[in-house]
Amino acid sequence: MSVDSLLDGLWGERPPGDGVNALHALVHRLRRALGGAGVVETVADGYRLHVRPEHVDAVRFEELAKRGGRELAAGAAGRAGSLLSEALALWRGDALADVRDIPFAGTAGARLDGLRVGAAEDHFEAELRLGHHGEILADVEAAAVDHPLRERLAGLRMRALHAAGRQSDALAVFEEVRRTLAEELGVDPSEELRKTHVAVLRGELEVSEAAQARPEALPGRLPAQLTSFVGREEEMRSLAGLLETSRLVTVVGPGGWGRPGWPWRR
Repeated sequence: MSVDSLLDGLWGERPPGDGVNALHALVHRLRRALGGAGVVETVADGYRLHVRPEHVDAVRFEELAKRGGRELAAGAAGRAGSLLSEALALWRGDALADVRDIPFAGTAGARLDGLRVGAAEDHFEAELRLGHHGEILADVEAAAVDHPLRERLAGLRMRALHAAGRQSDALAVFEEVRRTLAEELGVDPSEELRKTHVAVLRGELEVSEAAQARPEALPGRLPAQLTSFVGREEEMRSLAGLLETSRLVTVVGPGGWGRPGWPWRR
């Protein structure tokens, strides 16, 4: 990195009076901390960090997370879970937490934080496919508290709760997220999250074979009768009777209440 880039990244629009000498002093301290001058090389217009990529945790994390994501997309949940666990184990607190107030660190730290959350979501997905909902449920719920607007995380939480036989809690998560999205962003839940909600309502959410073998998962697999109108036999008989005496019968009601159709004609 050039001297100008380093000065801008460290002090932004408020460099010290003698910025170059201040930078030289920091480089000297860095070399001493890293155990020798050879790690930080002086080049024509600045400095270069001479270190192998696999010795940098951030680089290792990104590579492992990418490999885990590819394995997950290929359907290899076991391999994906192992790679993503290894990637997440490299973390020790928030990215660049001790230098976050320095100009360069804001964008770089936010990027790494985003990658970490994405890797955690992939890891939760892999573990759900393996039937390990009980092992990850607490971590999923903690992550959801930290990131209340991430809909994929909400969907994973709903699926984990459903697999654990806690259908009502899974439905409550959807209502919570729907309200938060409306209040914070003025938007509705995504189609994917709505599909998960409907699947939980109908008891049709796919549960892995491993999860099905666990007794606590069985209650969530049973379709729930949502209202007394499921089936609507009496209402259908009334409609049939009305059609015998009227040319047009219109069924009205609020959207989503399950009316059997639009205007019926004899």
